[in-house]
Amino acid sequence: MPGILRQLSGLGGCTTPIRLDGHRTEYDVNTRTGEIGNVLHRLDSSTLPAGHLLVRCNNRRTTRCPACAEVYRRDTFHLITSGLRGGKGVPERVAAHPRVFATFTAPSFGPVHNRPTGPAGSVRRCRCGVLHDQDDAELGTPLNPDTYDYEAAVLWNAHAGPLWRRFSTYLRREVAKRAGLSQRALREHARVSFAKVAEYQKRGAVHFHAVIRIDGPEGGDTPPPAWATAELLTDAIGAAAAHVRVDGPVIDGRAHTFTFGRQLDVRTIRSADFDGGQELTERAVASYIAKYATKGAETATGALDRPLKFLAELAQLDITDHARRMIRTAWTLGARKELEDLRLRAWAHTLGFRGHFSTKSRRYSTTLGALRTARAEWRRAQATATSEAEPDTTLVLAHWAFAGTGLSSTEAWLAASLEPAPGTEGEPTRG
Repeated sequence: MPGILRQLSGLGGCTTPIRLDGHRTEYDVNTRTGEIGNVLHRLDSSTLPAGHLLVRCNNRRTTRCPACAEVYRRDTFHLITSGLRGGKGVPERVAAHPRVFATFTAPSFGPVHNRPTGPAGSVRRCRCGVLHDQDDAELGTPLNPDTYDYEAAVLWNAHAGPLWRRFSTYLRREVAKRAGLSQRALREHARVSFAKVAEYQKRGAVHFHAVIRIDGPEGGDTPPPAWATAELLTDAIGAAAAHVRVDGPVIDGRAHTFTFGRQLDVRTIRSADFDGGQELTERAVASYIAKYATKGAETATGALDRPLKFLAELAQLDITDHARRMIRTAWTLGARKELEDLRLRAWAHTLGFRGHFSTKSRRYSTTLGALRTARAEWRRAQATATSEAEPDTTLVLAHWAFAGTGLSSTEAWLAASLEPAPGTEGEPTRG
């Protein structure tokens, strides 16, 4: 029993681990002659208490694996934070660069139930005549589902990624214009960096939260020019968002064109030193973005957290009527040959959105891969510290094959009684 407990504890709370068959053998190697010596250690999956090697699933969705999603959330927090105040290889002086927190929404596809606010922040009645509670399940659902433009809503989600990419090009153009430079000359004076996350509104439309920053020509390592200010960046974002558009497909004679919604919120990010309870601080921004990095359509709309195999599955699922119609629309559109490149059936469970939920420009900060590598190196160092073998004189041969996912009922019962392994979630953020 202690063996299986140790194996489960090493998962750090992962509830849907990947099961592997295979082996790993370590040999002693003579560094002068290259001769392979004795076997130092051998691990065979058949001899493990669970019968397999269990490794974390690393799923980012909270609904699929809370433990692995929490690791992803923390990594995203540190990725965003390092681009705001330094660390993880980013110099601390980046905190003095102009930066803003911007929210880009989707356009309207028809009136929905909402909680409008008055000038003093008081909540008013919805157009349906009801004063909705903030947790009311009707919020975000169409007032009249029969006239709601489900086709445009799904296609907008499918084109949200390309729309953002085009916006980033327009933004650099607008920044250059305000600096009195050409786009080519801008590269010699400044660089625009960003990190963003996609979030689903209750109506099922994706919108983006982004940290956008102006650096010197080499990124965060170089100071921005004197003309670069948060005010200039805010003005450039507004102009770029208002003009960017992506042409979509023509369906049954109807041409689709996609733009951002009229609601654009851009706020300057202050350091903690300027926090008087009103300013938007670095930590608040990083926490907000990291929170949505682990959520998908299923959190806001009651939709699915995995792909559909057959449309008939919808009848058996406990989801909202609005989500059901969004999914059905995506599935139906996915059958059209002219839309096959959008792969709408494969992404019906995400209501048509097929982009990455969190992305960043190359020079914004560190990467999720670098954070994972640092965590793996830390774990190897911990293992080496308890081993007599010298890493530079050891040859490792391994072969593993996929054998399934998840835990048996007994393993799940035992895992539920365990706390996350020490260092599993706290140590990876060092460095």
